[in-house]
Amino acid sequence: MLKKLKLWRNSGPSSNLQERIQQVKQQKVPSHIAIIMDGNGRWAKKRALPRVAGHHEGMKVVRKITKLASELGVKTLTVYAFSTENWKRPKTEVDYIMSLPDEFLDTFLPELVAENVQVKMMGYKQNLPAHTLSALERAIHETKDNTGLSLNFALNYGSRAEIIEAVKDVLKECKSGIMDENDINEETFSAYLMSKNIEDPDLLIRTSGEIRLSNFMLWQLAYTEFWFTDVLWPDFNEEHLVEAIEVFQRRQRRFGGV
Repeated sequence: MLKKLKLWRNSGPSSNLQERIQQVKQQKVPSHIAIIMDGNGRWAKKRALPRVAGHHEGMKVVRKITKLASELGVKTLTVYAFSTENWKRPKTEVDYIMSLPDEFLDTFLPELVAENVQVKMMGYKQNLPAHTLSALERAIHETKDNTGLSLNFALNYGSRAEIIEAVKDVLKECKSGIMDENDINEETFSAYLMSKNIEDPDLLIRTSGEIRLSNFMLWQLAYTEFWFTDVLWPDFNEEHLVEAIEVFQRRQRRFGGV
C-alpha cells in the first residue's frame, strides 16, 4: 500500500500559458466543466507502481485544476471520482480511493476556504465508509457560505440509477396528487436529479483516450461539448485545461437550432 505523501504545491503556469489564460478569460468561459478523470491505473502501471499510486497522483491534479478553473471564472467543476460500478474493483484499491478524501480535503481545505471555493457532492451516500463521508461533510459544511467556484465530487454516482430514482420519485408525487402528469417536462424532471441545483455542463473532458461516458450524467450531457484527450489523468495539467477551453470557445453551440 502506498504511504500517504504530502501533496506538492504547483510552481505555477509558464509565462506563455499565462498569456493564453488571459486570452481565454476575455471570451466566454464554460460555466460548468465536468471531467471523467481516467487513466490513474495505467499511469501507475507504466511506471511499475501500484495502481493506488496513480490515484494519489490524480488527486494532486484535482487540486491544480480546481485552482485554475477558479481563476478562469468557471462556476462549477464536477469531477467523476468514483462510480457505482467501481465497487467491482479489488478491495485494496477501493479502500485506498475511499481514504483519499480524508487526505486530500484535510490538506486542501484551508486553500478551498481561502479561495472562496464551495465543496459539493453528487452521489449515493449509502455504502460510503464513515470516514469518507465525514471528510466530505466537513468540507461541505466549512465551505457552504463560499460564493466562488463549486467543486462537485461525483462519488458513488451512477447516472442510470439517478434517472431511475428520479422516475420513481415523480411517479410517487403523481400518485399522491402533488404533481400532475401533464406538469412533467424537462425542467420539472431535472429537479428530481442529484444535479437539481447545478446547471448542465457546458464542457465535458475525458482523459486517457477512452471515448465513452461510463454512466456519467447521461441526462445532463445532452447538449454538452465533448473534449477527449489521450493524456492520462495524472499527467493532465493547466495547459491541457486551457487547450480544452480554447477548443470549446471555437465551437458554435446551436442546441438543435441553425
